Amino acid sequence: MRKLQWVLWGLLAVVLFAAAAGFVVVWKYANQELVPEGVTAGKLQIGGMYIDDAIALLDKYEKALEKRSITVQANQVAKDSRSWLVSEFGYRAEFTGARDALLQLKKGGLWERARYRYQFPNHYALSQSWEKSAFESALRKQWRWVENNSPQNASREITKQDEVIYTPHADAYRLDLAGLVQEADLWVLLEENEVGQEVTDDLGTMVAELPISTIHPDITLEKLKNEGIDRLIMSFTTDFSSSAEGRSHNVSVTAKTLNDWYLKPDEVFAYSELIAKAEKEHTYREAPVILNGKFVPGIGGGICQVSSTLYQAILRAGLGIEERRNHSLPVAYLPLGHDATYATDAIDFKFRNTTGKSLLIRTSVKNKKLTIKLFGTMPSNESYEIESVTLDTLSPKTQQSVNPALPVGKTVVVDKGKPGYIVETYRTHLRDGKVITRERVSKDTYRAQPTLIETGPASLNATPSPQTTPSPGDSLVEDGL
Repeated sequence: MRKLQWVLWGLLAVVLFAAAAGFVVVWKYANQELVPEGVTAGKLQIGGMYIDDAIALLDKYEKALEKRSITVQANQVAKDSRSWLVSEFGYRAEFTGARDALLQLKKGGLWERARYRYQFPNHYALSQSWEKSAFESALRKQWRWVENNSPQNASREITKQDEVIYTPHADAYRLDLAGLVQEADLWVLLEENEVGQEVTDDLGTMVAELPISTIHPDITLEKLKNEGIDRLIMSFTTDFSSSAEGRSHNVSVTAKTLNDWYLKPDEVFAYSELIAKAEKEHTYREAPVILNGKFVPGIGGGICQVSSTLYQAILRAGLGIEERRNHSLPVAYLPLGHDATYATDAIDFKFRNTTGKSLLIRTSVKNKKLTIKLFGTMPSNESYEIESVTLDTLSPKTQQSVNPALPVGKTVVVDKGKPGYIVETYRTHLRDGKVITRERVSKDTYRAQPTLIETGPASLNATPSPQTTPSPGDSLVEDGL
């Protein structure tokens, strides 16, 4: 019996010792000052650290993240820069729940702390937020002046001295922030695998260039210069000082309509288009025109002085002639073979811009002199000479008619005839003063004007002779003097 009692007391002592030992183990486990092993915050290894040190580490890392900065450099237009802390844009970083969880390790009863430590999570994620719209607003506020402009076209001016002056274009700029804001968003909000293990007071600065898009105007300096309006390539002047008011008016308004006429490379100029435009913008007055081989009053007399002056300018610039006819009668303001006539719906004057570049026509009327200038591209060592040769002189015929008002047998010369001519015109192309080519550009016939004689009737009872009917070709109305 006594032996059994000793065994029981021994077992009780073992149990009590084991319980005491277990209590000591649990007490020590529950009252540890260290974070459970293997615990991470992001990629920060806080397991095994003192709880207060772990909390301090998390605080330091979160504050270091909030102290990061973004520097934006505006090198393109302003050549300045500006830096901001990410916290200025509402950036906040927190290892959500980590502090409370770490502090809870030291709270509650023994068994509660032990159980909490045993069940402690092994990872805490970093929660982040920021207002990227505030970042975009800050950029626009800092460089708002960049967008306060509009593109300005390049311009071309021709001075009174015939110099071609170009004024450069002005670009405009616009902030193109979408890409930069997206780049900043990716940098500010760290991915889970980017939450580093090393903690310093400076976790870096994002440096980026301010994205600015350039807006070019429709007409840039390069585009304008590429048109090829380089210089004055030809000028020709004719005189209309002997013209009456009506004809002077017609020359002036036609020249005004022609001024600043622009031709693209290989474009064909048609004088009929010019006249149509002039008739819409102005009213032509009465002045002499050619009808049936005679100078008679008509509307629009004088317009062919403009076409003829233009013809001489483009001949001397080496341009290609598409369509041209001479007047049926010689004109006073140009030599034979140098004129270009026009008749509505019948005769046109056309030439092609064969310079390879654009061509600009300028006109001026001063002291009853018409000057037409061509501005474009032409080698300075090249020139053209125009020469006309009279092949034949056509003698005037005599036309006789009876005038009943004259005495019987009386003869009167009403209009003394004028000779006609057959003329060839040549254009010689020179380079450095040497002949390159010589071409015939036209062969023209100017009709002779007949001598008109009137006689009295053969007797008092004579019947008047019939009038001659003009041929269909005589019905064209050409500009004249």
